[in-house]
Amino acid sequence: MNALVRAVEVRKSFGTFEALRGINLDIEHAEVLCIIGPSGSGKSTFLRCINQLEIIDQGALMVDGELVGFRRSGDKLHQLSEREIARQRLATGMVFQRFNLFPHLTALQNVTEGPVQVLRRGKAEATQEAMDLLARVGLADKAGNYPSQLSGGQQQRVAIARALAMKPKLMLFDEPTSALDPELVGEVLGVMRDLAASGMTMVVVTHELGFAREVAGRVVFMDRGEIVEMGDPNQVLEKPSHPRTQEFISAVLA
Repeated sequence: MNALVRAVEVRKSFGTFEALRGINLDIEHAEVLCIIGPSGSGKSTFLRCINQLEIIDQGALMVDGELVGFRRSGDKLHQLSEREIARQRLATGMVFQRFNLFPHLTALQNVTEGPVQVLRRGKAEATQEAMDLLARVGLADKAGNYPSQLSGGQQQRVAIARALAMKPKLMLFDEPTSALDPELVGEVLGVMRDLAASGMTMVVVTHELGFAREVAGRVVFMDRGEIVEMGDPNQVLEKPSHPRTQEFISAVLA
């Protein structure tokens, strides 16, 4: 079976800073991949490239067999138009550190906005599906609440429901619990565990090593824009072979 995501020698720089330095990675259908590493190691940049919030400088990224951000014509690559990029982006749902909910819309309206405005779904159908999704993340009783009336954990669960409402093939999570108070982390990770168990393909940038150990099929350790180590969670997290991985995990667990 072809990988759902394929990265081939992906490079990305910001000025003289090389954020990604030749990333090679395949992510299979229904796989849960957790990416760990220090700040500035390129983890979030890699997710943003998959979701086309950043355009890669070199290499190739493919999602579901389709080249991301470009089309090939003969031996030349042409950057896609904004409309084409928006169409491709529908294949991926992304959940950020900050919840980015629309403050003037209720939880229910936040979840229905995309399906109605972008996918042109009927209002009644979108509302029913949104209610089902809010129930799935444990927030059916908060459908009429505005973001300011919700805790951080509840807002992040609405953000997950909003991303799922677009029926993505792939879910990207960029440190989804890092902005939460410690007592709220568990409720978000619980939703993500259920999502993983349902067979959703997920790429999760996280510092929650316990979650990675429990849910991930593979763990990738990145440092300075490169994949330093990759493998089974128990191997990478319990018996890392690379000194830099050992140093990072020791610091996190200290």
